[in-house]
Amino acid sequence: MKRQHFEDWLLNDKKLNEAEQRELDSHLRTCSSCAALAETGFALRAARMISPAPGFTSRFKIRLAAQKIAERRRKFWGAFLLILTGAILFAWLAAPYVYAFLLSPAEWITAAIGYFLFTVTSLQIFAEMISVFLKVIPDILPPYAWMVIASALAGFSLLWTISIWRFSRAPQGASL
Repeated sequence: MKRQHFEDWLLNDKKLNEAEQRELDSHLRTCSSCAALAETGFALRAARMISPAPGFTSRFKIRLAAQKIAERRRKFWGAFLLILTGAILFAWLAAPYVYAFLLSPAEWITAAIGYFLFTVTSLQIFAEMISVFLKVIPDILPPYAWMVIASALAGFSLLWTISIWRFSRAPQGASL
């Protein structure tokens, strides 16, 4: 019989019949770990139970309530500081745009056209970089490297599919 089974018997204080008790006794003679566990269990059961000091539960409840209040206060101030910092950062980043908008319509229209042109040209440059990269890479990498890359992508795809499947299926067993 597995050692885990004997540990379960010792830790759960299971009432054993005569055959199980003989089996446990013979195991305790050969297994020092389980024997130490049994001795510890006997020592704990033999220890005298001391009742808590008078008013322990009321002091514990008061301390627990104070800790909950302090935790709520920390969470409130943390959220407040986070929101305040975010608002200040947003105002700092948006201030030049708001200033340009309020200064004159010609300024913000010019700025909007400038940002639009910057975005369009950046996208064109990025597309050109990708096309050059795609033209050069096949000549640099040997065929076995392409096979390794394709295998790695297939492996990651399989791992992703299995992860989605495992997390999306209904749990088996006891329901809450």
